[in-house]
Amino acid sequence: MYDIPALQSALADSLFAGKLHFAPSTESTNTDAMAAARAGAPHGSVWFADEQTAGRGRGDHRWQSAAGEGLYVSVLLRPEIAAARLALLPLAAGLAAAQAIGRVAGVAIDLRWPNDLLIGPRKVGGILVESKLSSKGPPHAVAVAVVGIGINVHQRSFDPGLATPATSLDLESGARVSRQALLIALLKLLEREAEDLADGEAAARILSRLEQCSTWIRNRQVEVHGPQACTGTTAGLDDHGFLCVRTGAGIVTVQTGGIRAAENAEG
Repeated sequence: MYDIPALQSALADSLFAGKLHFAPSTESTNTDAMAAARAGAPHGSVWFADEQTAGRGRGDHRWQSAAGEGLYVSVLLRPEIAAARLALLPLAAGLAAAQAIGRVAGVAIDLRWPNDLLIGPRKVGGILVESKLSSKGPPHAVAVAVVGIGINVHQRSFDPGLATPATSLDLESGARVSRQALLIALLKLLEREAEDLADGEAAARILSRLEQCSTWIRNRQVEVHGPQACTGTTAGLDDHGFLCVRTGAGIVTVQTGGIRAAENAEG
């Protein structure tokens, strides 16, 4: 279980000071955060739980969230960014999560566009961003965004039917990883990444940084699943953070959906 006073102390100088909301069990931290956002909860509010009974990932996929086993956290942001820059947010959150895992667990993370945290071929975490545009102020501005992050920490067994085989930080590191230390590192790094999104030059660097720590952004044979289904070779990101895939018919700019290694691809 988390030591809440110690968490509050560690985050006293951060955006999240005094805004931590913990539940031993909840259906979904993202659902809790979105409901609180509608009620006017402030920028930087955090919901985290020991267990989720209805955890979910992108596309309403179920996220297994057993009690005491993983990190389940959602952060409410009211970013001063245009909707055109919103696709960068899950990428920035991925960078924050990868850095936090590296610091706390000593494990290198491969980021699979747009939201998966991988260790080799196995998935250790995922990101779900839900947002709402503003009806006031500048047109097409983001009013609120909830960044949900789930990371397998202590799990030892997984559903064999998962589309991507799963793993956990304990299994990969060979040690028991502290969820408390991971949460502190994650939130501090996410604060920095979120600040960069409001800065045009810093936001552009998110794209180049992502390419440096992902084997999926360039020269990877993939299958795209979703509305823009296709098969081809990844060819980088555009300025908005969308994935470019070179197909036999030309370049497809994938704005939504997910990718997997092509069946005939090596590795």
